[in-house]
Amino acid sequence: MNAPDPRFFESQGPVSLGALAELTGAVCDPALAARKVATAAVLARADGEGVAFFSDRKLAAAAQATSAAACFVAEKEAALLPAACARLVTPAPQAAWAMAAERLHRPLRLDPGAPQVHPSALLEDGVSVGHGAVIGAGAQVGAGTEIGPHVVIGPGVAIGRGCQIGAHASIGFALIGDRVKIAASVVIGESGFGLAVGPRGLIDVPQLGRVIIQDGVSIGAHTCIDRGAFDDTVVGENSKIDNLVQIAHNVVVGRNCAIAGHCGLSGSAVVGDGVQMGGRVGLADHVVIGAGARLAAAAGVMHDVPAGESWCGVPARPVRQFFREVAWLTRAASRKERGGEA
Repeated sequence: MNAPDPRFFESQGPVSLGALAELTGAVCDPALAARKVATAAVLARADGEGVAFFSDRKLAAAAQATSAAACFVAEKEAALLPAACARLVTPAPQAAWAMAAERLHRPLRLDPGAPQVHPSALLEDGVSVGHGAVIGAGAQVGAGTEIGPHVVIGPGVAIGRGCQIGAHASIGFALIGDRVKIAASVVIGESGFGLAVGPRGLIDVPQLGRVIIQDGVSIGAHTCIDRGAFDDTVVGENSKIDNLVQIAHNVVVGRNCAIAGHCGLSGSAVVGDGVQMGGRVGLADHVVIGAGARLAAAAGVMHDVPAGESWCGVPARPVRQFFREVAWLTRAASRKERGGEA
């Protein structure tokens, strides 16, 4: 996907590089100022109509191979971009890109003046809509789905057949499969916690991805699942999520996972099939949890966990290692106490 899903984002491009340079304070070659871009994308996804940013030398290979029409980049790294890619030179590439993305793509929102169920929404046979529920333009709801009171379903959202949506749930920027159970006050598709440091402090980075919930998933009350920053946030089929869980942008949860209450999954974490998490587990960003792994309650996971292993503790490590360390500390403390008494 080279551009944000048009069901959820309205394109406001194309925009000239000169206009983006003026908006962001970047420096652009005057000979290229008339070149236009239509989309904001990450380096690996940007095409000949896209503008990207490069701020991490770990992505040097992606920068050298990018097909982006233009890229925000610091002056010292501009030479790493291919000749065909126009440089928009700035000391804060990500912040500048965030401003450009906001200019190019507008998230679609509910029309406050529209009827409760927008005329363009498509509801199949047997859909029940509770008191005060709102369904936005272009939304689709499958046969037999129950929508509770005061549910909000945003523009373009697709919900499958035989689903149950609890009272006061809010769903936007999302594609939901069949037989999904969403409990009361769940929030799906809000903006992920993406920030960049700009010239005047922190700014929000537009979140241009979606949430994909596959068939048979259950989501407990007050859980929040953020939409992706550019790629999608995904929950695999038949996974079960407890109350008060936070799933951040770009997280991918596999099939048949069990995630207990108060867990927090940081951005871009990847959770394999069949993973089990006890309550209050926390995952650092970008960690990979192998298929079938088990994470004990309150584990703080800072590193990748191999498939099938059981980890616990803070920072989390294999269960046997953790308890060996606890036993050693207990013996050492006991010896110190006896020595003090002597």
